[in-house]
Amino acid sequence: MHSARRVVVTGLGVVAPLGNDLDSFWSGLLAGRSGIDQIRRFESKGFVPPYAGEVKEFQPEQYFDKRKVIKMAGRHTQLAMAAARMSFSDARLTAEGLDAERFGIVFGTGMLRADLADIGQMARMSRGADGRFDLRLFGAVSSSKLFPLWMLRHIPNMVSSQVAISLNAQGPSNTITTTCTAGAQAIGEASRIIERGDADVIISGGSDARVDPLSLVRLRKLGLLAICQRDPQEVSRPFDIDSSGMVCAEGAAALVLEELEHARARGARIYAEVVGYGTATDAYDLVYPHPEGRGLQLAINRALTDAHLSPEAVGYINAHGASIPRYDLAEARALKTAFGKHAMRLAASSIKSMIGHAQAASGAIEAVACVKTLETGMAPPTINLRRMAPGCDLDWVPNSARQLAVEVAMSINFGFGGYNTALIFKRWSGGV
Repeated sequence: MHSARRVVVTGLGVVAPLGNDLDSFWSGLLAGRSGIDQIRRFESKGFVPPYAGEVKEFQPEQYFDKRKVIKMAGRHTQLAMAAARMSFSDARLTAEGLDAERFGIVFGTGMLRADLADIGQMARMSRGADGRFDLRLFGAVSSSKLFPLWMLRHIPNMVSSQVAISLNAQGPSNTITTTCTAGAQAIGEASRIIERGDADVIISGGSDARVDPLSLVRLRKLGLLAICQRDPQEVSRPFDIDSSGMVCAEGAAALVLEELEHARARGARIYAEVVGYGTATDAYDLVYPHPEGRGLQLAINRALTDAHLSPEAVGYINAHGASIPRYDLAEARALKTAFGKHAMRLAASSIKSMIGHAQAASGAIEAVACVKTLETGMAPPTINLRRMAPGCDLDWVPNSARQLAVEVAMSINFGFGGYNTALIFKRWSGGV
């Protein structure tokens, strides 16, 4: 049952391959522009794949009060800090105007990273006389060569912790690590905290930064990455018959979630209302979703029940659209089952065609796009969709943005391990 406390979105922040602020990100999406390009963060010549969705020209010092803190912040934390502070500013919040004890942070992020630049030198110095790795030498070398606060750069909860310290958020804090649904689940769980009365304001979202050699090799070994010889901007092809896999990306997004009366009392601008949230697990496979999208169907149904809405009420879906053929087909099947005949009338699009798959951050970045669709009446396209893959015959808003005035929009995500999440937002018209 819904509580009397309603949750609205009053601030947005995003750092993504299409731009390091909300306006450039959104205008890039509507223009159908791709942010996927040749990897620049490391020497990618001869590396497979050599392309990714990188955040470009990012300057973390703009978002940290103390430069020395940047040394303790991994890239995923730096990106999260930027998105969070942008959302805080966009919501016109001030420290003086908030009860710090009722202001929280909930973020989704990914697995512990291991930077090859950090461990490579130590590994080379830890070879014994026979040329083999010697654990005892490694123990001695690491004590002198490893940055003392190395762990703080990479453990997942540092994202929420760093943002909380920066903004003096002393309320509920949590870190969600459910792989590719983490950002979306963070938003859903944050809304629950506000609904039950444990906070009035929460900055929630997701951040991930795994455009690095080791992460790319992991995904390639799983057979999930596209490694085709195309122009980088044309590689990510959700729902297309020529799709060969996902394109790895990085980024972060944050939404300021606020209890409605708290927002009204301070005269806040309201983007949308969070009206539904559902999760489910396939209990099927560690890598691939159930072929019929069983868990996604259940997450969608739960979100609709939570929102007290029929399937026909939904006018737009920001699809997961990973550009992994088995994922895309399962998603299409799930939508056809969950929405019935209405599925053929639904507009749905995948922005991963333009920014790639930012994994734990993707659900939050896509939630921002979903909210902007409601606010502006424009749906971003699925680019590179030339020939529909068999079984994926739905309206994916191919190749060009579309004017689409809708009242209710949904954002959906899959994740490794069988996680599924659905969020429902309602356009804010200033009514009751």
